[in-house]
Amino acid sequence: MNIKFDAQWNIRQPHGTMNGKSIFLMACCGLGLMAFSQLLIAGVALAVRFEEGQQVRVVEKEVSRLVPMRISVPTAGDTASKPKPREKPALPPIPEPERMAALQIADPRSERLVTEARKARIAGDMGLAIVKLEEALGESPNEPTVLFELGMVHEQMGVYDEASRYYEQVFQLGISGAGDLYQLAAEKLRDGFEQATDMLGKIALGRVRIFNDAKAAGGQRVVLTVPVQKAPGEEIEAAEIEVEVTFFNKSSKGEIVQLEDSSWAAPQWVSLPFDWAGGEESLRMNYQIPERDEQTSHLFGELSYYGQVVTLKYKGEVLDVQAWPRDLAARIGQVAPTGNAGGDFPEFLDQDILPPNFDPDFPLLNPLPKE
Repeated sequence: MNIKFDAQWNIRQPHGTMNGKSIFLMACCGLGLMAFSQLLIAGVALAVRFEEGQQVRVVEKEVSRLVPMRISVPTAGDTASKPKPREKPALPPIPEPERMAALQIADPRSERLVTEARKARIAGDMGLAIVKLEEALGESPNEPTVLFELGMVHEQMGVYDEASRYYEQVFQLGISGAGDLYQLAAEKLRDGFEQATDMLGKIALGRVRIFNDAKAAGGQRVVLTVPVQKAPGEEIEAAEIEVEVTFFNKSSKGEIVQLEDSSWAAPQWVSLPFDWAGGEESLRMNYQIPERDEQTSHLFGELSYYGQVVTLKYKGEVLDVQAWPRDLAARIGQVAPTGNAGGDFPEFLDQDILPPNFDPDFPLLNPLPKE
């Protein structure tokens, strides 16, 4: 291709083609048109945005809701929500504390003397018991068993100062020296000695009722009702109450003889266990004298009921005595602590004034009506 230039170094176009100025002019027009179109588009966009800015728009803002977390308190029956407790291995059981037994007496001779002293104390021979224990104490000084036995003997004799002295010696030996006797001695020193005479005025005999059953077959029959009365509000150990009834008979020869055959008397408490309803409990004594044969009657005479002595004891101590006739109390040397040797007069239930259907087996109760 041949390119020709003129004198001004312009490119010379061949005839029938556009020269450079025309092309340049067209290019400038095209660029201007493009710029105008861009300006037009930008103007239209600004106008549209301006129009949109004039409109009031309500924008609803969506706020996320908070969901509360509810933790329910598990009930007794709600086992599903309960976490399973972690199983702990079972611990071995705690062994029971071993109780220290009373120490054995080392000296065989002292042990034999203590055994003999216990037998004498139980038999009521306190003098012999003290002799045996003092001999054992000489063989084994500070022996807790001997000291404790001496305390028990003096306590039963009512010599409480001397009993306390022996219990104090046992206590001073300690648990290692006295074993179980240490605790027993401590309880004696702490609680003191309960005396049965402290119950004077708190428990006593009521008026004895006597029913002579003339219609009894097989011998004379007498029913005694012995009331035991308790003061209100007093605590009584029923097992410690003892009622003794000593019967006396009179022979046809005029002799007053004490009953020797205990099988003739049958004691029975009216109500057991004691509830002290009305402040009184009653002992019924069914006493029957069997008939004698002719030979025995000829030699010793016939026997008939004469009277009795009723003695109330609490923990072995005499609290009250009632005798009828009153002179019978002197026959057995029984005197009440209050000095009233005979007690109250008994109440005699006469067959003539009693209802015809009176039952001597239940003298305290009214007879049931017959249907």
